[in-house]
Amino acid sequence: MSDAQQTALAIDALRRGWPVAISGSDGTLALLPIETADPVRLAAFDRAGTAAVLLSAGRALTLKLANQRAAAVPDAPVLVERAPWLDFATATALADPQLDLQTPLKGPFRAIPLAESEAGAAALRLARIGGVLPAFFAVPGGTAALSITVDDIAQHEDAARLAIATRARLPVAGAETAEIVAFRTPEMPGEHIALLIGAPNGQPPLVRLHSECLTGDVLGSLKCDCGPQLDAAIAAITASGWGILLYLRQEGRGIGLINKLRAYALQDQGFDTVDANTRLGFAVDSRNFRVAARMLELLGQREVRLLTNNPEKVAQLEGAGVSVVERVPHFLPANPHNERYLATKRDRTGHQL
Repeated sequence: MSDAQQTALAIDALRRGWPVAISGSDGTLALLPIETADPVRLAAFDRAGTAAVLLSAGRALTLKLANQRAAAVPDAPVLVERAPWLDFATATALADPQLDLQTPLKGPFRAIPLAESEAGAAALRLARIGGVLPAFFAVPGGTAALSITVDDIAQHEDAARLAIATRARLPVAGAETAEIVAFRTPEMPGEHIALLIGAPNGQPPLVRLHSECLTGDVLGSLKCDCGPQLDAAIAAITASGWGILLYLRQEGRGIGLINKLRAYALQDQGFDTVDANTRLGFAVDSRNFRVAARMLELLGQREVRLLTNNPEKVAQLEGAGVSVVERVPHFLPANPHNERYLATKRDRTGHQL
């Protein structure tokens, strides 16, 4: 069985609540995902009742367990000592910040050294890829029927494995002369899409990187500006005469639909979009724009005009070998439901006009 197959099976195992083991250069962790497991599976996994709880630094900060340096990397691993009263229900409350107002946490909790830091960090990445909460019962040096390595997970995220699957003519509202191109890797379940609008004219294309947003693109959510941005991007590319819309399957800034909706619930409690992501245990932005660079490479485009207010998109494209010859601002008016969201993007994640 290939490394890629092993990682795909590990993702499936997490979503089913089954244990996995991850090995790095500094040791191995046996892990049971808290969100999808149950007390019976925990008893089978940890007969001695001593498994610690692996959380992210962002979540641990909420529990007063991460110092400021650790909290600056919210998706770094933190190991919490297993106290006699830290049962499955308590661990579930530790894992899910949505429950903070419903389930007063007992405590005190104590962070303990994590020798297997590579495996711990990889476990949190694997949870994000699988769309589950980044929280596990963990046994250092333990074993599981399914075992993978840190390198296996890195290979799963390798944008170089992306390839064109098929292409076809696709007239769309606002761009009747468009062509759709689908991309996929052997590992990822979702397909990335490029919409080529107009015909190459010898000039760098106007390119928009648009991350999937089911709530905004399909349901018309007013909490974000994604739907209007998508429509405006197609209109802008059409007006320019030639360009490409890249539709990236990276919902919720890379944390997946379910976790994005959890972030929405935290926003309803008063947290902004940045704090909601970090309280869940994820980075502020987990998207991988090297995927977009690979898509452009496969389409033969090494120079682009980029329609964006996000300097991180420019930096990642250029870091992957795509020259951004011009950044074209992308402005849409706010509404009463997304004013705070847009202000947070401007003030806390560096978006600019």
